[in-house]
Amino acid sequence: MKKALITGITGQDGSYLAEFLLSKGYEVHGIIRRASTFNTGRLEHIFMDEHDPNAKLFLHYGDLADAEQISGLIYNIKPAEIYHLGAQSHVRVSFDMAEYSGNITGLGTTRILEAIRRSGIKAKFYQASSSEMFGAAKPPQHEKTIFHPRSPYACGKVYSYWMVRNYRDGYNIFASNGILFNHESPRRGETFVTRKITRAVAAIMAGKQKYLYMGNLDARRDWGFAPEYAELMWKILQQKKADDFVLGVGESHSVKDFVETAFSYVGMNWKKYVKTDARYFRPTEVESLIADASKARKTLKWKAKIKYKDLVKIMVDADLRRAGLEAVGEGDKILKKKFPQKWWKAD
Repeated sequence: MKKALITGITGQDGSYLAEFLLSKGYEVHGIIRRASTFNTGRLEHIFMDEHDPNAKLFLHYGDLADAEQISGLIYNIKPAEIYHLGAQSHVRVSFDMAEYSGNITGLGTTRILEAIRRSGIKAKFYQASSSEMFGAAKPPQHEKTIFHPRSPYACGKVYSYWMVRNYRDGYNIFASNGILFNHESPRRGETFVTRKITRAVAAIMAGKQKYLYMGNLDARRDWGFAPEYAELMWKILQQKKADDFVLGVGESHSVKDFVETAFSYVGMNWKKYVKTDARYFRPTEVESLIADASKARKTLKWKAKIKYKDLVKIMVDADLRRAGLEAVGEGDKILKKKFPQKWWKAD
């Protein structure tokens, strides 16, 4: 039985990846941060008591700022694959916590790579790189596009990207970068813009919220469906050679488009409910990100099943149910049609 270690397992991507690996028969280990409240909600449906002989998911307390503890976990678990998804991943927050973001998002990667090198364990390493690294670079962006980061978060990711390349070249470690463009789902964090929008639609319909306060509505992003990207992370580590891949749908839509689509899906005019708040603007903005994923389509044999409009419907339906309302249902039909044998829990 293969062992996999996931940092950031409690997040959107980590939870989907854990489900996928369990469906493949892996024993999955995840690093979680100690907190006084439960922070494992996305994993409850797959977690079993570790005393259960059928348990295949194991959680370990850890912190990406603690090199010794991370090294100890890797040495004791001896994973065949390490998926490094953990980070201070909120772009706007990274401006307020620049040093912390650099420490966790940037140096956290080095700590894991050093642990692999020093332990001598033959583990394959996946680094969750980000389209934010391209920043102000002209779209569409691909593997050879020069990075132009526009936030502390993006700078940390660029540092991590090049450390992966250096450890791959210098120490022959199987280390790959997955440069993922925006990917969303009903499990997206509530403070991230897409989920903030879909939650607001449901809350306004339920009479629990009056307005949605937004920042820059003109920023354009390439949005895909997170479960598809989780499977691609695994595919990247199944290649014969370590390599770097841009992953994205290849379509560009503005935040304003997302707002309008989400509200119109439930028959509401977004202009009546959306207000601007300067606090949500970034000091430096990324205007447009569009993936050129030609390499991934050819090498990984991948083509996105869920695109922008379907994604919005799936997310709004899920948040309507969470608010105690009846879902429109189109998103549910899309999932059933395009993923008749899905390996993840829908909501």
